[in-house]
Amino acid sequence: MPTLVTNRRAKYDYTILEKFEAGLILAGSEVKAIKKGHMSLRGSYVTINEKEVWLINSLVSPYQPKNTPEDYDPNRSRKLLLHQKEILSLIVKKKQKGLTLVPLRVYTKHNRIKLEFALGQGKGKIDKREKIKQRETKRSIDRVLKNRG
Repeated sequence: MPTLVTNRRAKYDYTILEKFEAGLILAGSEVKAIKKGHMSLRGSYVTINEKEVWLINSLVSPYQPKNTPEDYDPNRSRKLLLHQKEILSLIVKKKQKGLTLVPLRVYTKHNRIKLEFALGQGKGKIDKREKIKQRETKRSIDRVLKNRG
């Protein structure tokens, strides 16, 4: 499953609790553009309304900028394809306070473009700082052990 686009900020800003996979409804030129890597998940999110799941605020740049239809909207909302049981379980899980649906990556699976998104809980500044401190102490310990050996 080759990954086409990733959302690097997602794991930094959110604690990932559970991952899901969904298909995307796309136009033909959008498929070509995504396969070329002309997509950004920065600032995008997944929302549920009336038993439909949507990817909001994702940018798909035109495949051929000079040959793009006039009504092409690169930031349009894209519908996600999930089973009804999955949608109902997502609705129940999302009702918990502080949980959100965050897109993680876009990839191909059997020549179909899929979106991996997760149920995540937002991290505060304290959590982020704590993680940075742990990473720095681990690096310094590894540096000391490397110099000894």
